[in-house]
Amino acid sequence: MQERSAGAIAVALGVVVLGIAVGYETSQIPMSPAYAKVGPKAFPTMVAAGLILLGLALFLQAWTGEWKAEEEENSGPPDWRALGWVGFGLAVNVALIGVLGFILSSTVLFASIARGFGSRKPLRDLGIAFVFSAVCYLGFAKVLGINMGSGILERFL
Repeated sequence: MQERSAGAIAVALGVVVLGIAVGYETSQIPMSPAYAKVGPKAFPTMVAAGLILLGLALFLQAWTGEWKAEEEENSGPPDWRALGWVGFGLAVNVALIGVLGFILSSTVLFASIARGFGSRKPLRDLGIAFVFSAVCYLGFAKVLGINMGSGILERFL
């Protein structure tokens, strides 16, 4: 048997606990008798079950010593510029979603993260981000009826 990693075991147990917490919170969602089989609890229940199963599988691997962190080749210092772009996108999204709305703030978030991951084509990234954000907004707000932050563009949709 290989050596056990306390950190890996802790992470695995953390995933199990997260799954149990999601399951508990899901059980607290009120259910209307109008729902037949698929209601607001269906997807969170699947997520909770998946987290618990994943956590148990990770625990088994950590306990037997099969799960070990692989050493990265050429791992150097953190890329602070990339982290800055990701942080900028997140901050703009949180700060401006109420003003700009979901589509525009998510467009900035997407493009900032693409830049953080090394993209050097901001116009292409903004175009893809805008289309993707608009499709997500329409899917959630119009099809599912979930309010995702209405702003400048959302008033016209």
